[in-house]
Amino acid sequence: MKIVISDEALAWFKEEMDVTAGDYIRFYARYGGSSPFHEAFSLGMNREKPHDIGVETVMDDIHFYIEKDDEWFFNGYDLYVSFDPKTEELKYSYQK
Repeated sequence: MKIVISDEALAWFKEEMDVTAGDYIRFYARYGGSSPFHEAFSLGMNREKPHDIGVETVMDDIHFYIEKDDEWFFNGYDLYVSFDPKTEELKYSYQK
């Protein structure tokens, strides 16, 4: 499993969340909504220091990660984070 962040998504994090080198962005399973894998769970994201990293990608010294306890949510799929210029929001996709 891996996390892939597009250059455009990285720029979004820097502009919209004001992230800088050394910051941590966590992707996690949150209760509510739905996902391609689990009804009643959706993908959440926030700025948070890690406790027990399961998967991590570092770009421009910004750490994007998933805790070991949240790996179940992804069912072994890779997480791709891109930017949709039409909605000006992040877009998530999952690939094997």
